[in-house]
Amino acid sequence: MTSEPTGQPPAAQPPAPAAPASTDNRISIEDFMKVELRVARVLAAERVPKSQKLVKMQVDVGTEQRTIVAGIAEAYEPEALVGRLIAIVFNLKPAKLMGIESNGMVLAASPEGGKPVLVTFDQDPGLGSRVR
Repeated sequence: MTSEPTGQPPAAQPPAPAAPASTDNRISIEDFMKVELRVARVLAAERVPKSQKLVKMQVDVGTEQRTIVAGIAEAYEPEALVGRLIAIVFNLKPAKLMGIESNGMVLAASPEGGKPVLVTFDQDPGLGSRVR
């Protein structure tokens, strides 16, 4: 059965509903294992001049010492950080923050609208130990 042309444009079809955007941003265990989280001890810490949020830290990861810049100055006085055991991202590419090369990232929880809270350890698992 064929239909005769009527000279009328075909009726507009309503647009198909868009597929819902995927909100599943979970990563595989293989991807997670690429991130090297390690235990470090803060050896020295100081505020970064001209910054309200940044602290420059010298940390010991057992096999080496590194400089890490972290946005935790609103929550921690630099002298209170010295001696603490913290968790860091060890294999992050270096980044310049306020002209200082940061070789890693400090792990901290950041509640919405609140101050950061460092990921720390009650017992010393050993500097450089892998966090999994």
